[in-house]
Amino acid sequence: MNTLEKSAINISDKYRKLLGGNGFSVSEPQKKGYSYNLIINSVDGNLVLAVYFGKKGNKVVLQGNKETNSYFKISNLIFGEKLFNGKITDNRDEFRNKNYIGTDESGKGDYFGPLVIAGVFINPKMSEELIKLGVRDSKTLSDRAIKDLSLEIKKPIGKGFNVIVITPDKYNELHIKMGNVNRILGWAHAKVLENILEECEAETAISDKFGNEKLILNALQEKGRNLNLYQTTKAERYTAVAAASILARDVVVRWFEINSSKLGFTLPKGASPAVEAAAQKIIRMFGEEYLRKIAKIHFKTSQKVLS
Repeated sequence: MNTLEKSAINISDKYRKLLGGNGFSVSEPQKKGYSYNLIINSVDGNLVLAVYFGKKGNKVVLQGNKETNSYFKISNLIFGEKLFNGKITDNRDEFRNKNYIGTDESGKGDYFGPLVIAGVFINPKMSEELIKLGVRDSKTLSDRAIKDLSLEIKKPIGKGFNVIVITPDKYNELHIKMGNVNRILGWAHAKVLENILEECEAETAISDKFGNEKLILNALQEKGRNLNLYQTTKAERYTAVAAASILARDVVVRWFEINSSKLGFTLPKGASPAVEAAAQKIIRMFGEEYLRKIAKIHFKTSQKVLS
């Protein structure tokens, strides 16, 4: 037994005692591959605390439903982070005293336009500055406010952000290759995280929940695999995620403005009868191939307008 494995056993024992002392029923450490696992019984179902031992050292991962109260309590006990309690107070998130990365996407529900994924790294000072700027969920902001805030956000965060723009033609190519939008998102969120980690040091990342978190975890490379990654619904309540949502939506807003100007009429967002009418107009004016360059072809809208 090597030193790292012995360390994993000691860490497991420490957390078993900690959780047991806080009212949780916890199993003895069980070896599974390169980890020692604790099975934690709770009213919300079982969770697993895995303590890994490998070439990169020990790593502790809590596995289970992150939307339950038990997960919140256990995560707080182990990592010292009060995660996902669902409360929004003046848009000040639970991580305002920590360094972390937030990621979000925009354009996923729009038939026309790109899919944009953005990430923002913040520390406590940046968090306070962004809050003062009025950073909040981009869906609550006008397009004009998005443009203004996007410029202001970049001042305090410096190099601590990254934006990936997947143009419609590239999106269509990736969708054929990967099979669904969640896999595209997993790859893109992971890429954004890796790019930010080239410039900044962080141990935690939060993203809006769009699918199984393994879609991101499996796509992460060497730097990103050391992150504690959390996905949750309404993640924009965390300042870094809200800032990322603004940067992503700003790109989408500008794309619609530029391409509407090129076409000579307004391209509608979303997927609706108005979108179908616009798609049919584009086919009449420019042909099907042009539509494929500016629209996400797997949408049901395509079946209606290309049939």
